Amino acid sequence: MKFPENVKYTQDHEWIRVEGDVAFVGITDYAQDQLGEIVFVEVATEGESIDKNEVFGTIEAVKTVSDLLMPVSGEVVEFNTSLEDQPEVVNSDPYGEGWIIKVSLKDASELDSLLSADKYQEFIGE
Repeated sequence: MKFPENVKYTQDHEWIRVEGDVAFVGITDYAQDQLGEIVFVEVATEGESIDKNEVFGTIEAVKTVSDLLMPVSGEVVEFNTSLEDQPEVVNSDPYGEGWIIKVSLKDASELDSLLSADKYQEFIGE
């Protein structure tokens, strides 16, 4: 399992990586492994401002549907539309091509409350 050092993690198994003015958000390698084969990703919140820990979309696997929660407050500026045709990319490349949304941060200090790679590994027992 991968735990990149350049991202922050939530206890709900989302990750966030800040690049300049925007942040990429997705689900962790652990989360995609637990969910199994991803068959659908839905984000209907593009263009909306969403608070930390609020639902920004859903991810559907063969056996379950899970809510996607915002790791920080901000505006959803883009949905990764390639996931409409290839949701399984979340399984094969969760930290790269499998990103789910781009966010414009409202308060960068909220990043301080998220987990480092080491702390996330401890949290999930890896």
